[in-house]
Amino acid sequence: MTTQEIANKLVALCKEGKYEEAYGLYAEDAVHVEMPGMPGDQVTHGLNNIIEGYKNWANSITEVHSGSVGAPVIMGDHFCVPMSSDATFEGTGRWDMKELCVYQVKDGKIAKASFFYDLPGA
Repeated sequence: MTTQEIANKLVALCKEGKYEEAYGLYAEDAVHVEMPGMPGDQVTHGLNNIIEGYKNWANSITEVHSGSVGAPVIMGDHFCVPMSSDATFEGTGRWDMKELCVYQVKDGKIAKASFFYDLPGA
């Protein structure tokens, strides 16, 4: 798949709430990078570990208030997708987050995902 095709598929799956299915677009040796200051690991290596981290994050949500997924912007083998989520998390309360998700594609799969956002209360 091309970068554009992967970006379009990722956005479509996220808009449908099919986040676990979206991980099928990732390479087995993918890297997931969170900003400093977030709970959990800042850098996660390997698809199985990334999926486990997603499940832990998703299981900590007690209520989703709203969310959005914007159109992808493509630049070479990278693409960026603006996303937002307003959710209440067990133990940390309600977070209304706006983020830029930047993905790098190699050999038809997402090789790296990096996330940039304002931290709640910062």
